[in-house]
Amino acid sequence: MRVTEQNVVQQIKYKNEDSISYVLQSYGGLLNTIIRKYLQGNQQDIEECLADVLVSIWFHINSFDSTKNEFKQWIAAIAKYRAIDYVRRSEKSKQYISKFELEEASSQSISKQSEFDITYLFNKLNSTERSIFEKYYVEGVSSKEIANEFQAKESWVHNKLSRGRKKLKTILQKGEV
Repeated sequence: MRVTEQNVVQQIKYKNEDSISYVLQSYGGLLNTIIRKYLQGNQQDIEECLADVLVSIWFHINSFDSTKNEFKQWIAAIAKYRAIDYVRRSEKSKQYISKFELEEASSQSISKQSEFDITYLFNKLNSTERSIFEKYYVEGVSSKEIANEFQAKESWVHNKLSRGRKKLKTILQKGEV
């Protein structure tokens, strides 16, 4: 059946695919203008949003009420709100990217500062404690391997680590860093 201004809503309800072509041909300019007003220049988002509008019209045609407004107004409202959704989504992703970049930049500066702080702190320990701390916490050597290297028991290594942590904690609490 031929789609016209009078039967476009009915044809969409019947799921006549020609009706979407008719909507695009008759109202495409209006929909495009509304979407462009909100999305301002990003052609890919504009095309994607227009496709979403057409899909929304297709699947939500049963919510159209001709007593409340005209079909043209109804699809214009759909276009407006879809475009606003795209703007919100875009803003969220920009905020996420900005937050990620900020966190990355601050973590880099913190890591440089913490390298200095760790070196300074380790220098507050005696040479044996410092060596154990560097091997265990920096190099990731197991306590068993450290014990073998020092020809001691593994419990001795854990004892040195525990006492060293207490010493460093006291230094940090006093603010000697």
